[in-house]
Amino acid sequence: MKWNKMGRGTLASILSLALVSVTACSRDYVLAYVYVTTSKPLTSTSPNGGISAYAVDFQIGSLAPLADSPIPAGRKPITLVASPSGLSLYVLNQDDATVGQYAIGTDGKIYLQNTVNITGSNPTAIAIDQAGAFLYVAFQYQLGPQGQQLYSSASPGPGGVTVFPINKDGSLGTPVANTTVGTTAANPLNYFPVGNNPAGIVVSNIPPNGNLGRFVYVIDQETTTTPKATVLGFSQNATTGGLIPTPGTTITTDSTGRTVATGYTAGTTPSAIAVDPTSRWVYVTDEAMNQLIGYNLNNDGSLTAMVNSPFPTGIFPVGLTIDPRGKFLYVANFTSGTVGAYALDVNAGTPTGSVGSASTATGTGPTCVTIEPALGIYLYTSNNLEGDVSAMQLAPQNGTLKQVQNTPFPSSALPTCAVTVANGSHPTQIIVN
Repeated sequence: MKWNKMGRGTLASILSLALVSVTACSRDYVLAYVYVTTSKPLTSTSPNGGISAYAVDFQIGSLAPLADSPIPAGRKPITLVASPSGLSLYVLNQDDATVGQYAIGTDGKIYLQNTVNITGSNPTAIAIDQAGAFLYVAFQYQLGPQGQQLYSSASPGPGGVTVFPINKDGSLGTPVANTTVGTTAANPLNYFPVGNNPAGIVVSNIPPNGNLGRFVYVIDQETTTTPKATVLGFSQNATTGGLIPTPGTTITTDSTGRTVATGYTAGTTPSAIAVDPTSRWVYVTDEAMNQLIGYNLNNDGSLTAMVNSPFPTGIFPVGLTIDPRGKFLYVANFTSGTVGAYALDVNAGTPTGSVGSASTATGTGPTCVTIEPALGIYLYTSNNLEGDVSAMQLAPQNGTLKQVQNTPFPSSALPTCAVTVANGSHPTQIIVN
C-alpha cells in the first residue's frame, strides 16, 4: 500500500538515482579506449576509411565496440597518435596527405574537429611530443614552392617532416617554417628535409633528471646513399618545435638541389622505431633481416650501437612498443602472426631475450602493437589480413603474455594501426623508476 501512495516524483527520483549509480559503475569498469585505423572504404560510395573504437573492460581487458563505431576517416588512414592528455586523436590519411584531428569525449567517442594538409605527399608516420606541444608527420615526397609536386612514385626523391604546433584546444597551427637546412630567403620551406623513404618517427621524453632535451628520430629506408638504411637524429627546438640534426646526422643538398641524408646504420629495411620512457635507449625493427636493433641514446642525441645488437625477431617485424614501466619490449611480427616479448636490462637497455614462450600468437598480419596506459597490463595488436584486434594481458612481474578471453575482436576491414587512451575515470597510474 505504501508503494501505491508513493508520488511519481519520488519514484522518478529513485529510478534516476539507480540509473546514475549503474551508469557510474559501468563507466568505472571502462579502463581505457582503443582506436584502430582501417584502410578499406567504409561504404561502396565513398573512398574513405574509418576508425574502429572500443572500450576496454577493467577486469579482463576485453573490447566492446563503441556505439558509433566505425567512425569515418579520410582516404587510406594508415596510423594515428593520441595526445598525452587523452583529449585529442590525430589520424594520418595517406592518400589525402592530411591529418584529421578528433576530440575524444568522456565516453570515448571521437568527433572530427579539423582536417589539415601536410606540406608534402604520401605521409608515412606520425608522432607527438610528451608535452603535447608539437605534432610531427613524416612524408615521402617533398613539395616545391607554392606546393608544386617535386617528387612522386614516378619520380622518387627525398621526403620531409611537417611540424605542427598544437593549440590548447588540440587544433593544429600553421606548419613550422624551416630556417636552416635547404632553405633560402627566396625559397623558404615549411617542412624539414629527410632522406628518400622515411618510414617511421618518434619523439623522446625528457627524462626525470632533466639533463637531456627532446630528440626526434626518423627511420629512413634509403635506396641511393650509403648506408642505405639509417636512423636520422634531430634535436627539438623547445620553442618552435623545429628540427636540428644531431651529431652523426647530416642533411645536405647536392648539385641538383636534392636532399642527401646520412645517419646511423639501421640494418636493411627499418620498419618501426621506439624510445624507452627514460630516453636512454632507442630500438628499431628491421623487417628484411628479422631483427631488432638497439642503440644507446647519448646526451647530445647521437646514437651508438648497443652491445650484442641486433637481436632476433619473428618474421617481418613491422611494429614495436615498450610498456609504460620501461621493463619490457614487444614486437609485432607480420608474417609470423605473433608478438615477441623481450625483457629489457634496466641498466644497459639490452633485450635479454624473449620472456616466457618465444612469442604469442595474434591474428593474421599484425601491424601495430599498443599497451593501454592506465594500468599498463593489456596489450592490443591490429591484425591487417584478418580484420580484427588481438587482446593480451601482460604480467608486470615478468612480461609474459596470455590471450584475453574471446580474443580476437572484429574490426572494419584492413586495420592498419592501433592506439590506446586511458579512461578519464582511471587516470594513468604507471610510475617509471
